[in-house]
Amino acid sequence: MQPYPAPIEAQMQRYYQSLSEKDRRRYAAIEAIKLGYGGQVYIRQLFGCHHETLALGMAELDNETILEQGRIRQVGGGRKSIFETNQGLDEAFLRVLEQHTAGSPTDETVKWTNLKRHEIVTLLKDEGIEVSVTVVDQLLEKHNFRKRKAVKRLATGESEHRNEQFERIEQLKSTYQAVGNPIMSMDTKKEN
Repeated sequence: MQPYPAPIEAQMQRYYQSLSEKDRRRYAAIEAIKLGYGGQVYIRQLFGCHHETLALGMAELDNETILEQGRIRQVGGGRKSIFETNQGLDEAFLRVLEQHTAGSPTDETVKWTNLKRHEIVTLLKDEGIEVSVTVVDQLLEKHNFRKRKAVKRLATGESEHRNEQFERIEQLKSTYQAVGNPIMSMDTKKEN
């Protein structure tokens, strides 16, 4: 068997890399068949493909039904969405955000969280669920959370009882929630 010249081999390798997985094995099979005896070994070395891949490509060339299929993978192939594979994801997400959710007093559909995306990822990991910030974005959108930007202003001064005030608010919040009462948070602005 006579190998191809080096420039032709380089072109074949570039073309092979541009193909889909299905088309690669079929192209390799055609080249191996063209070369005859020793062609399979030569093509496997040229393209770096496994002998089973080449054998599958040859079998597909002989099967008219497979050649007529337009799909690269079988129906249902590929990685499943985490929403399909992890049934408790939504519940865990809502549990994590339960104490970190606020909303509009005039529109119950508008809600937001004070947690950052990476903080939600960490809290979900503590629940035994590993997700990326992209999945957190999808969960926030799915459960109608909106982005809320803080307005940057200069501090007007420190209050010596500031921490006590927030501790009292948290205590009252816990007491009301324990008996099943709703909590409504409102920001007020002082008008001069």
